[in-house]
Amino acid sequence: MAHEDWTVDRLHVALPHSASRQQLLQDVNLTPLEELPAVLEGWAKAAEQLEAARPLIETARRTASAALPVELEARDVTADVMRDAEPRREHRASRGRGAA
Repeated sequence: MAHEDWTVDRLHVALPHSASRQQLLQDVNLTPLEELPAVLEGWAKAAEQLEAARPLIETARRTASAALPVELEARDVTADVMRDAEPRREHRASRGRGAA
């Protein structure tokens, strides 16, 4: 699908998991209007990557082999997520300290 053909509904349908669909809707509903084009651009890129990977995913499903194609191998991002969450945890902790 051409990049300019994406709509919020088409993005929603293109996402494979309910959690990602819910996150899309949350992002659309809670993002300030001036930031919305950039947020939607990010979701469109993600949907395009998923669409491009669809043939590889379908091939992996059909072959049902234990080895995934190199392009689909998972990468452990736990350390990245924990690092990104750190400022939020510090912010929550500092909010609680000042309450009387």
